Amino acid sequence: MKHFYLLAFLLVFSTGFAQDKPTNPGEISGFKLYPNPVTNGKVFIQTEANAPKKILIFDVLGTQVIETTILGNELNLSNLDSGIYVLRVQEKDKVATRKLIIK
Repeated sequence: MKHFYLLAFLLVFSTGFAQDKPTNPGEISGFKLYPNPVTNGKVFIQTEANAPKKILIFDVLGTQVIETTILGNELNLSNLDSGIYVLRVQEKDKVATRKLIIK
């Protein structure tokens, strides 16, 4: 019976009862990425807030290949080779991660 109370105690605290803030900041509202696949060296990132966005791009090995901040919605990718990448966009306290294909 002692183990039951211990398990119940751990379960209550592991469900977030004692958390001060959420661990996942959430998805960016109205996030749109186009065109994907990218064929002309430019991609557009649209959001509802249209605030400055920190952009991180990683190759398939997990190496960061681009880190920049954009103020509008256009991102120039003409210096990237064809392939598959991971795009991470941070806007205010929200984050979106997408697969990005460059042809």
